[in-house]
Amino acid sequence: MLAVRIAAPPSEGAANAALVDLLASALAQRKRDVTIQSGETGRNKQVHVAGDSEKLITRLIALTEPLKS
Repeated sequence: MLAVRIAAPPSEGAANAALVDLLASALAQRKRDVTIQSGETGRNKQVHVAGDSEKLITRLIALTEPLKS
């Protein structure tokens, strides 16, 4: 589980679009490779990121490692 805070309002899909943009940018993926699988209208979402799983895991670890200290 990854907690992400988005400043965009939840109306008209703005928050979902902002989440996709953020994850695509942070994981160096195209926006079309990041999709919300479930939870589009709720606070908790399940997201699918297409791509090389080993590279994605490495990027996620690198992004979250500073938070552990």
